[in-house]
Amino acid sequence: MAVAAAVHILVKTEKQATDLLAQLQKGKDFGTLAKRYSLCPSGKKGGDLGEFRRGQMVKAFDDVVFQKEILKVHGPVKTRFGYHLIKTLYRR
Repeated sequence: MAVAAAVHILVKTEKQATDLLAQLQKGKDFGTLAKRYSLCPSGKKGGDLGEFRRGQMVKAFDDVVFQKEILKVHGPVKTRFGYHLIKTLYRR
């Protein structure tokens, strides 16, 4: 079964996610922004979700982690939790 590791930032609005994405594209540190802005408990760890299997996350999140380019920030991705910026660290 496929496993992956990812970091993410979870915020309430698409605008906030877009603003954070712009900061990341200008070279801001992902972990620093996650600690400051993420609503997810993983924010305390720089957004680190650790390793997980396909199907453990909501579908929209899973689709990004298991299908999109690795080490690139994707989003905003809308789920029932809010808007995510997601970076897959590896998948195997």
